[in-house]
Amino acid sequence: MIDAVVFDLDGTLWDTSASCAVAWNRVLDRHRIPFRPITEHDVRGVTGKPHEECIRAVFAGLDEAHIQTLAAETQLEDNRVVAELGGELFADVKAGLKRLCASYPLFIVSNCQAGYIETFFQWSNLGGCFRDFECWGNTGLSKTENLRVLLDRNRLRHPVFVGDTSGDQAAARDCGVPFLHAAYGFGNCADAAHHFTSFSALTTYLLNQSPSSGE
Repeated sequence: MIDAVVFDLDGTLWDTSASCAVAWNRVLDRHRIPFRPITEHDVRGVTGKPHEECIRAVFAGLDEAHIQTLAAETQLEDNRVVAELGGELFADVKAGLKRLCASYPLFIVSNCQAGYIETFFQWSNLGGCFRDFECWGNTGLSKTENLRVLLDRNRLRHPVFVGDTSGDQAAARDCGVPFLHAAYGFGNCADAAHHFTSFSALTTYLLNQSPSSGE
């Protein structure tokens, strides 16, 4: 019996790649760092990794001083630009979360920077659906470790973890938690036991596991 649902954020609930590309280009321009313009495809290609790893991957070849500047300042600029421009919620996320939070306590674990989940809550007006969250920016820990911290802190005994990447799948496996693959997101998890091509399908599945849903 499922007693809670923990979600990854980027690629599972929304996509902020276009907004983050704007943010990264602003930091490049501000510091006159010589590099090509960043696109949303650059950002989407590294989404799911801790922020500094994303920067090192996209800006490979820059000297360490520039990498450190970008790693520090894009975290802050991302939050500012996402608060300004928002992101794109995947189809049916808003309605689905509102239905799910009536049957389950909901949580978020992400590799994002500090303040980013709060920005998601404010922009989407969905903060009230969630009980707790944890992220790399708050702890410096891996996704596996942050998932374990959140599970222990909230004394969750039979949760599931919903994510879109192999890193999410590995975190769930390492914590002994069933994994639900958001196949509409950014990553591939070919050997996942459960794949969902839409958030609506995921919502229906979870509500059907809940005896309180009446479905």
